[in-house]
Amino acid sequence: MNPEYGVKKESFLSRAMAAGAALMLLVLPTWAADSAERETVWLSSLDLGKMTAGWGEPQIDRSVQEKPISIGGKRFDKGVGTHATSAMYIDLKRDAKRFSAFVGVDDEVNGNVGSVEFRVYGDHKLLWTSGLIKAGDRAREADVDLRGVKTLMLLVKSGGDGVSYDHANWADAKFEIVGDKPEAIDPPVEKAIILTPKPSPKPRINGAKVFGVRPGSPFLFTIPATGNRPMEFSAKRLPDGLRLDKRTGRITGSVAKRGKYVATLGAKNALGETERELRIVVGDKLALTPPMGWNSWYCFFTTVTDKMMRDAADAMVNTGMINHGYSYVNIDDGWMIKPDSNDPAIGGEPRDAAGKINSNRNFPDMKGLTDYIHSKGLKAGLYTSPGPLTCAGYTGTYQHEELDAQRFAEWGFDFLKYDWCSYGRIAKDNSLDERQKPYFVMKAALAKLDRDFIYNLCQYGMSNVWEWGAEVGGHCWRTTGDLGIATSLYDNVVRYGFFHDGKEKWAGPGHWNDPDYLLIGWIGWKGALRPTPLSPNEQYTHVSLWCLLAAPLIFSGDMTKLDEFTLSLLTNDEVIEIDQDPLGRQASRISQEDDRHVWAKDMEDGSKAVGLFNTGEIATTVTARWPDLGISGKQRVRDLWRQKDIGIFESSFSAEVPRHGAVLVRLFPVR
Repeated sequence: MNPEYGVKKESFLSRAMAAGAALMLLVLPTWAADSAERETVWLSSLDLGKMTAGWGEPQIDRSVQEKPISIGGKRFDKGVGTHATSAMYIDLKRDAKRFSAFVGVDDEVNGNVGSVEFRVYGDHKLLWTSGLIKAGDRAREADVDLRGVKTLMLLVKSGGDGVSYDHANWADAKFEIVGDKPEAIDPPVEKAIILTPKPSPKPRINGAKVFGVRPGSPFLFTIPATGNRPMEFSAKRLPDGLRLDKRTGRITGSVAKRGKYVATLGAKNALGETERELRIVVGDKLALTPPMGWNSWYCFFTTVTDKMMRDAADAMVNTGMINHGYSYVNIDDGWMIKPDSNDPAIGGEPRDAAGKINSNRNFPDMKGLTDYIHSKGLKAGLYTSPGPLTCAGYTGTYQHEELDAQRFAEWGFDFLKYDWCSYGRIAKDNSLDERQKPYFVMKAALAKLDRDFIYNLCQYGMSNVWEWGAEVGGHCWRTTGDLGIATSLYDNVVRYGFFHDGKEKWAGPGHWNDPDYLLIGWIGWKGALRPTPLSPNEQYTHVSLWCLLAAPLIFSGDMTKLDEFTLSLLTNDEVIEIDQDPLGRQASRISQEDDRHVWAKDMEDGSKAVGLFNTGEIATTVTARWPDLGISGKQRVRDLWRQKDIGIFESSFSAEVPRHGAVLVRLFPVR
């Protein structure tokens, strides 16, 4: 060994060790200080008013039912009990180092089905997921590195079988921090962006392209047309018995002879003119496209009055909704006498001397009300129950079905919602025969009338009503519970909408699946009239999905509080055309990959309507592939909300879809 080299080597090592020791002296105090300053912050110490819950209220160190937290037989002293779907946003101040918890379904569900998935997101990225957890499963441990994360989102979502008994616990949930404590914050606010262009000032005829009526029944059809007024209307080849008011575009009269007639409707103003065919089918089938209109329930409930109905009819005309195909103005529960009520406005004699039903004092002149609605070019609807009482305890039709049907016709109504409610106390059992019986009775009563009624069965999907609703005379039938009776309306929109996959075979012209009303705009929510709890993206999802499902488009918000954003959702004619397509196909789910869903329906002209949905908490790309859609070759893709072509695509189409949002397109083969 070279001695000089050996000396130099020793000297180098000595210097390195000395430098390392000095570095240790510098670092150790910082590390020690960091360790000493770390503290634990419990999730339950944050403001739980910022956490949402699909049922009940989030609880501090208790389950959602305010019991000791227990998962898979193990008790926990600390934590947060909530219910899917539940979300909480937390500002970490960039000072949190770690989040840990034990998660699972609380044992209080007592053997009932409950399944959830817990997720932790940091700055819009998924950091951790529990996977599917069912009731009775042992708690799963979350241990998440939060270094560098600014905003955290804790999510509990349903396991895919609905939200019943999804009692979810973040047990022993805590943060390790250095510095400022985390703070619960409000969710990000979405801007309500109007995607729909304003209608052209030139004439355009919208709405249904086919219309059904029974021979001899009163005919009322208002040509729905956008464009500058004044406008002059025309109609060629109308069947005998019908006449057109050229100023208003209303077609009235009656047709005695059965058959299919093809009329050509026209609209003309100072900027141009247009024509479109209307197929008039005179026979036994009504509602050849899904009904479009308004219902009073979700904004006024039983406080509804004659004036409110007239105001709604005025608004349907003044806002231009009538020019896009909306035609029904429907009273829900609360117009009848309420037995044993001491309130003079709603109390009194339920029936007249002949046994026919009376309206209460809030509706002093039902015939005058329908005449007013008809004078606007619109149609009128009302509500009752086959039981002795309605859902709200007002007089029902039980044992007076034929008399009440006659009364409804005398008053001049055109639509009947028939709600199961108290008939459950009359039915002998839950057999199919008993479930069908009251609807057959009213079907027979309506068939004897000299005017047409759209017959809406409201019995919440019992006994798979979609399989037999048409048999008992229904033109549409509720397939689910009430959409608006929930803490999280968005959860119901997705759950009730997606519930229709596989039920498309029972929907079509004259018979439609009905997932309840459009709950946008100002609605009754948690005891007050307020803006819908749906975010703007969720509202686009709601309307897009309902149109793909060929559902009745019945708006149930306050017609007198329509803002520009809500109107844009309700009056996009290219979107409405998906719902009103004469082929009458209901969409089905084409594919699903985690939170990414693709739904599609065939259109009469050979095109495809396709909806891309993102039910997740962060924006993601959703792809519709031609083989999944059963098509091939080049397709022209049109964005229906923006009403513009996107381009030509050869084998698939992908779009970035925001949180809880939707993209609705139409694919046209390129030949």
